[in-house]
Amino acid sequence: MARGLGPREGDTFSALVESLDQEGRGVAHREGKAVFIEGALPGERVVYERRKNKPSYETGRVVRIDRASALRVAPRCPHAGLHEGACGGCSMQHVSAQAQVAIKQRVLEDTLWHIGRVRPERMLRPVAGPAWRYRFRARFSVRYVQKKGGVLVGFHERASSYVADMRQCEVVPEHVSALLVPLRELVGSLTLRERLPQIELAVAEGAAAPHTVLVFRVLADPTPEDRSRLRDFGARHGVDVWLQSKGPDTAAPMDPDRRPHLDLALPEFGVRIPFGPTDFTQVNHRINEVLVGRAVRLLDPQPDETVADFFCGLGNFTLPLATRARLVVGIEGSEALVRRARAAAELNGLAPRTRFSAANLFEWTGEAWQRLIGAHGPVARVLIDPPREGALELARSLASTSDRPRRIVYVSCNPATLARDCAVLVHEGAWTVRAAGVVNMFPHTSHVESIAVLEPAP
Repeated sequence: MARGLGPREGDTFSALVESLDQEGRGVAHREGKAVFIEGALPGERVVYERRKNKPSYETGRVVRIDRASALRVAPRCPHAGLHEGACGGCSMQHVSAQAQVAIKQRVLEDTLWHIGRVRPERMLRPVAGPAWRYRFRARFSVRYVQKKGGVLVGFHERASSYVADMRQCEVVPEHVSALLVPLRELVGSLTLRERLPQIELAVAEGAAAPHTVLVFRVLADPTPEDRSRLRDFGARHGVDVWLQSKGPDTAAPMDPDRRPHLDLALPEFGVRIPFGPTDFTQVNHRINEVLVGRAVRLLDPQPDETVADFFCGLGNFTLPLATRARLVVGIEGSEALVRRARAAAELNGLAPRTRFSAANLFEWTGEAWQRLIGAHGPVARVLIDPPREGALELARSLASTSDRPRRIVYVSCNPATLARDCAVLVHEGAWTVRAAGVVNMFPHTSHVESIAVLEPAP
């Protein structure tokens, strides 16, 4: 540090790392401030470069490891790590796969306690699966960067808006990883290469071969030559090429004779759910199968009961639940999604055991809960699968009602909002968190998917 100058960003310091935060950063303390260090692991002595200096905390990046953790491993992907330009798609490849799951379980426990003052009666065994080649959904950014030699296709660099210079990816299927360099060459040959910001990937496993769709987001009309190159690329590599000119609903196949949807299979329940390549589905289809099975078993619907599935989407939980319960009511915020879920129920022969409706679940009230009961009778069990924002108003209505379901299974993609909503149910409604556990939906990232089971206190 230069003489006469105060602490600055870019200065380096030594620190002993104590724990990990929700984003997978090492947590240390220096001069009374918390320090969040990218790439550091608990128990390590590191030297970090300060990136941000705030009154109550600092952020930094490891530049040297003086004492390494036994949990540390060499990243499998050459684009992962702490080097300049490293891919930001994976933030935890430097941690062994088993340790990642244990770390996420601890993050869940700590978050439930520190935010919600809630402790589950028992922790569920974590759900984990293949650590590589698991990602069947992805959104690759595309940038034409002349000074880097042309087009880049991949994820963003760590903590940056720049696109990483990727030539392979270890978390997408191998045949998709092999397409990254050819995609760069393809986009570079198009007249609209500077008007093509992203390519969305969707893969569904088939009996003979995977069904792969690439959706090119185009901000200008492709020329006839562009269209010819795109079609040739699809035929040569065995992928369906779609174009998207505006919002997700404008995505359409270049070859109208190709089947328009992929299928998400849930073989345990004999269910398949059609989805489009721009629809929201879980990126890890194998873990999704296990998650759905666990959620149904934990909820344990009986043949004479009515179940409510909030944030039902395309029916990922609704349809499997309908194979067990008398009636499942799926509620979603979008009329279009409700129509799609209803069609999926028809396809699977489950229309008589399902009902779907649209409602703003972020403004759900106790009156809405009473209307639901009035329309369908007592609701014995509830499944909640919200986005990252959680389900606060729904939790408040279930905390205050006297017409309580017997059990709630809450599937969460954000431990902080799960803890907040569980706190409402426990401290305002006298519910009990019977169990909770993590689902490693995104190996090598800090993303924590989890599931919790709640029941009314006696």
